[in-house]
Amino acid sequence: MMTVTADLVDAAAARIADRVASTPLHRSERLSTFTGAEIWLKREDLQAVRSYKVRGAYNLISSLDDAARAAGVVTASAGNHAQGVAFTCEALDVRGRVYLPHSTPRQKCRRIAELGGARIELILTGATYDEAALAAREDAERTGATMVPAFDDVRTVAGQGTVAREIVAQLGREPDVLVVPVGGGGLLAGSIAWLGNRARIVGVEPMGAACVAAALEAGEPVDLPHLDTFVDGAAVTRAGTVPFAIIQNSGAELIDVPTGAVCSEMLELYQVDGIIAEPAGALACAALTGRLVSGITPGTTVVCVLSGGNNDISRYAEIIERAMLHEGRKLYFLVEFHQEPGALRRFLDEVLGPDDDIVLFEYIKRNNRETGPALVGIELARPEDAPALLARMRTTPINVEQVDPAGPLFQFLI
Repeated sequence: MMTVTADLVDAAAARIADRVASTPLHRSERLSTFTGAEIWLKREDLQAVRSYKVRGAYNLISSLDDAARAAGVVTASAGNHAQGVAFTCEALDVRGRVYLPHSTPRQKCRRIAELGGARIELILTGATYDEAALAAREDAERTGATMVPAFDDVRTVAGQGTVAREIVAQLGREPDVLVVPVGGGGLLAGSIAWLGNRARIVGVEPMGAACVAAALEAGEPVDLPHLDTFVDGAAVTRAGTVPFAIIQNSGAELIDVPTGAVCSEMLELYQVDGIIAEPAGALACAALTGRLVSGITPGTTVVCVLSGGNNDISRYAEIIERAMLHEGRKLYFLVEFHQEPGALRRFLDEVLGPDDDIVLFEYIKRNNRETGPALVGIELARPEDAPALLARMRTTPINVEQVDPAGPLFQFLI
C-alpha cells in the first residue's frame, strides 16, 4: 500500500497553492495566559469553505486526468469535506455527487449547495458518516465516478499535511507541540508525514468517537460499537486504513475530550476571542483548557489547529447546556414534594443557596397521594457551590434524588 511522504505533501502544496488559502497563524492571548506557554492557533476556519478539508479534496481532484474528470467524482462527508469537494468541483468544472448523513447540520448542507452550484448533487442518506460512505462507494462502483475519500486516500492525506507544512513556514521553525483534531485520521497522518519526529504531535479525539485510539489498541482499524455524533466533524466509526498505517508506529499521542469540555471551549472562543468554531474546530483547544496535554510549560511553543467554523447557530442552546453541565454549574433533581401549601417554600428556604437559581420546574398533580414528584433544574453561580447544595439536599427531610447524567432520563434534558 502506498504511503504519504514529505515529498507528496510538498507536491500537494504546489498543486493547491493557486486556489486554496494559506490561513493565518494567530497567537492566542487567552490560552497563552491560561497555560503559561506560547499558544498559536492555525486558523483553518478562515478557509473559503471554513475548514481545512478543502486541501485534501482539491489535491485529489486536481490530480485526476481528463477522462476521470469527465466521469465525475463522488464523496461522502459529515459536511466539511463535502464543502471542499463542492468548492473544487466548481473551480475545476467537474460534476460531483455528495452523500451526507441525515444528521448533517442544515447550515453545512446549504453551504455545500452554494459552493458547488449546478455542479453538485446532494444526497442525504443514513444516520452516520459510515453509512453515507457505503452509499457513495456503491455509487462510484456503479457509475465509474472517482471516489474522493474524506481521509482514507494518499492524495487526501497529503493535502491535509499541507497544514503542518504551512505552520512551520509561518512560525519559522517546528513548534514544540502540534495539537490537531482527529476524526478518521487524515490530518494527523498528514502532519506526521511532513513533520516526522521533528515535533511532538498530539491528536485529540471526541470522547465517544475515538476510532483511531480503538484502531491502535486493536492493531488495525475496527468499528466502534457505539458512536457519539455530537462532534459531527470528527464522528467517524472506523479509522482510515491509509492514516492508520502512518499513525501506528509514529509515536504520536492520542487523547480524548468529553463533549462538555468541547462546548465550554466553543463558548470561550466565541465570547472571548470572537471566533466561531464548530465542535470539531474546538477539539484541539479544549485539550489545552482541560489540561489534558502534559508537558505544556512556560517557554513551550504550541500550535493548535482550529480546524473548522461551520457551526449551526441553532445548536447553541444545546452547546450552552452541555457546557454548564460539564462545568458543574447546572444540576437536575427529582424532588418528592408533600402536596400541601408551603412545600415549595420550605424547599427554597432549606436547600437553595442565596445565589442558586431554579431554571426548570415541572410538576403536575396527577392524584391524591400525599407526595408528588417534580423535576427541578438548578443553576449555580459558581461550580464550587455544588458541594454545599448537595450537602443540604442530603440533610433536608424532603426526598431528593439527583438525576444521573449517565441515566436514560437525562437524555430527555439535553
